[in-house]
Amino acid sequence: MVRVSFVDETTSGERHEAWHLEIFEERITLREVIRRRVFQEVAEYNAAPPETFRGLVQPGETERALNGDRTRAPRRVDAERQFAKAAEAFGRNGFLVLVDDRQVEDLDAELDLRMGTEITFLKLVPLIGG
Repeated sequence: MVRVSFVDETTSGERHEAWHLEIFEERITLREVIRRRVFQEVAEYNAAPPETFRGLVQPGETERALNGDRTRAPRRVDAERQFAKAAEAFGRNGFLVLVDDRQVEDLDAELDLRMGTEITFLKLVPLIGG
């Protein structure tokens, strides 16, 4: 089992504090890493909705215009839908993924994880989703 750090950055220089996820495999595809990240975020959100949602895929423009980034009435988020949106965003270059400062360009690329691996999600454009 390895403990991986996830960091979110933007091209404007914004960087969110790292959070960690324990992964039992040492070799895993990027697609599966993204799936686990999204499912973890959704599980935490659905269990205790915070005032502001900070997942990989953010609310759409219309929803933000009406509600802002703050969630008013908690609603359950569908993890499968969020993952599909994240995979689609990666495919259209909505974000880049760096594993220990090395860019990974293919969702099916196998990653060799070790204790302390840092995975950075560099958001290039606002991600739209559920």
